[in-house]
Amino acid sequence: MKAIDWILATLALAALAAGALGQAGVVHPPAPPIAFVVAAAVLVALLVIRWLPLRVRRPVVFIVTLCALAGLTVGLAWFQFVIKPAMLKGIMAAAFAPKPTTVSVSPATMEQWPPALTAIGTLRAYQGIFIAPQVAGVITAIHFESGQDVKEGDLLINLDDSVEQADLAAGQAQLRNAEATLARQKTLVLGGNTPQATLDSALAARDSAAASVQRTQAVIAQKAIRAPFPGRIGIRNGDVGQFAAVGTPLASLTRLEPIYADFPVTEDALATIAVGQDTAMTVAPFPGQTFQGRIKAVDARVNADSRNITIRAEFANPDRRLLPGMFANLTVTTGAPREVLTLPRTAIVYSLYGNNVFVVAPAPPPPAPSGTASAAAPAAPGGLVVERRFVRLGAVRGERIAITDGVKEGERVVDAGQIKLQPHMPVVIDDRPALPPPAQTPLQ
Repeated sequence: MKAIDWILATLALAALAAGALGQAGVVHPPAPPIAFVVAAAVLVALLVIRWLPLRVRRPVVFIVTLCALAGLTVGLAWFQFVIKPAMLKGIMAAAFAPKPTTVSVSPATMEQWPPALTAIGTLRAYQGIFIAPQVAGVITAIHFESGQDVKEGDLLINLDDSVEQADLAAGQAQLRNAEATLARQKTLVLGGNTPQATLDSALAARDSAAASVQRTQAVIAQKAIRAPFPGRIGIRNGDVGQFAAVGTPLASLTRLEPIYADFPVTEDALATIAVGQDTAMTVAPFPGQTFQGRIKAVDARVNADSRNITIRAEFANPDRRLLPGMFANLTVTTGAPREVLTLPRTAIVYSLYGNNVFVVAPAPPPPAPSGTASAAAPAAPGGLVVERRFVRLGAVRGERIAITDGVKEGERVVDAGQIKLQPHMPVVIDDRPALPPPAQTPLQ
């Protein structure tokens, strides 16, 4: 054996030993153990070729060289048309893949909600009238100011009663004369000096004069208009010296304590509505304040056109801030509290094909390598992605909404940043506290 043969044999044994030691874990070579085995096989092949006769060696070398060139050509083609495009796709996908989106999340929680019926209604006065004269006359005095609170029986308006006062004086004079005549006739009848018919005529004349006086006094009383109940006077529509015809509204009188709220509900709600149920009310002029009351009455008939029935609730109004005609949002408690699964209202994505939410979940393990690359970069190991879930919605209470299907208790749901999300996108949770809800929410 020549020196070159010894070198080849030594290198083959060294490569084979390195591969075996690397496979056994004794050493950690820079290349895989199989590479050393292949190198040893190549060296042994070269050594065998050198030992062949010259006339056999040349065709073998030619065939080996031809096979090596063919393999190299096939390898280059495979790299150019299969491996290289896949690598470029992977690089492009990684370069243009969206970065994890920052979102805010809230857990789905169970809460105790009493069943409730929501409605909109209008405030009505406990008592309310327009002050109008029963008889015509000229206004001589007004004893109130617009917006003034009055008591029952307070004098409000005087109409000119000078003619009636004169008629009263005349009637009283006639009454005194009739009473004197009646007294004389009684004396004469007792003495037997006049018939009973004369006494009866004197009695009738006395009664007629008394009735005339009472009628005049009643007209005078009608021209002194008084408050029939305590309340607040509205804007004055008359002035001193103005002629007021019968029925002319001169001002409104409204009793504000307590106050009613009338609201319609559908006929199927009659099964849950009852007199005495607790009712909460909010009005736009006093945001953030809830007024508590009770159902006072249920109408006796259902509207045949709308199939609604009117409910009346009564609320205390000691400071008289609630006024008739105000728009009101009402919530009637119709039963005992029950557990419901709730989410923030901002977590719901409303759409024509179904209301949905984005649920945060751990990222799935990366797929096994293949010849093609995904268009979206997978999330990092241990990262988070979002899943789109279609949900069924229930009642709304303030900033929370009930979920009847689609989400489980404890699952984290995105409540801010959904507009940027698509299913299976990687996300990062922002742990900063959310902004406080507004003091006044839009009317529902």
